[in-house]
Amino acid sequence: MGRVLHLRLIIPAARTDEVTTVLEDCPGVTNIVVLPGAAREPRGDVVLCDAARESANQVLTQLKWLETEGSIAAEQIDLSLSKVAEDAVKEAPGEPDDAVIWEELAQKVYADTRVTWAYLAFLAIATQLAGIGVLQNSPILIVGAMVLGPEFGAVAAICFGLLRRRGHLIATALRTLVIGFAVAIAITYACALVSYWLGWIDLGNLTRNEEVQFIVKPDRWSFIVALLAGAAGVLSITAGKSSALIGVFISVTTVPAAGYAAVALALSDWKEVAGSVSQLAVNILGMVIAGTATLLVQRRFWPQVGRRSSV
Repeated sequence: MGRVLHLRLIIPAARTDEVTTVLEDCPGVTNIVVLPGAAREPRGDVVLCDAARESANQVLTQLKWLETEGSIAAEQIDLSLSKVAEDAVKEAPGEPDDAVIWEELAQKVYADTRVTWAYLAFLAIATQLAGIGVLQNSPILIVGAMVLGPEFGAVAAICFGLLRRRGHLIATALRTLVIGFAVAIAITYACALVSYWLGWIDLGNLTRNEEVQFIVKPDRWSFIVALLAGAAGVLSITAGKSSALIGVFISVTTVPAAGYAAVALALSDWKEVAGSVSQLAVNILGMVIAGTATLLVQRRFWPQVGRRSSV
């Protein structure tokens, strides 16, 4: 992840001096450029600057009023060849990878709570792959389904909602999870039922799958893994480490449990249905607990992360 953000501010001309004073006084902000009258919609002055990630919360908090009176846009700089930018990063408190930009996180989790066709399609495909993996006793297919599943965004939104005490966000994220898994399980159930009618599968496919039984046997280790995955998932999102997030997907068996439940439903194996649903619930609960705790630690105990934020 880049260590510097590029900010573009559109400001009412009468308040440009106020904004530039805030930027000049904030450690970690440099390359300040003022373009008087350059903005047309909304009308005003344009101010450009570069800010270390650790300084972003202070800038965004002090200029929050621009949401209604102007505009703030930020983008990641992947390459910055600038001595003053390097000096600004050194001047800012803490380390860039540890800095949580709370406004950025808020926008991300709100976006991840939308029930979109893409979300439903990915989750349905992932659940079907998991169901086939269960029937074929194939851990490789199950791992592939884990990676494909898009459900962690909604889990992270629940964590953020608990941290910020935003009941609406929590309810929307829970709705997204319930709808997503309900649709995915229903589609996988229908496909498994057709396969059963065609004679392609039978109850023996479930009794002969010893290698994937961990999906329907929730225990203390399942919960511990979910806790670790929840913490790692939140850290990967706040630090922008997408490769680490893939590891989180592979660690927990939410999608495989949903696929197993759908197949077991089609084969009327109610004991296995109960086990897989329990596994799904244990994983989501563990990730929510650990993810919320991780955000709380980031806000309260890492000065460079939360000291200047109004969160």
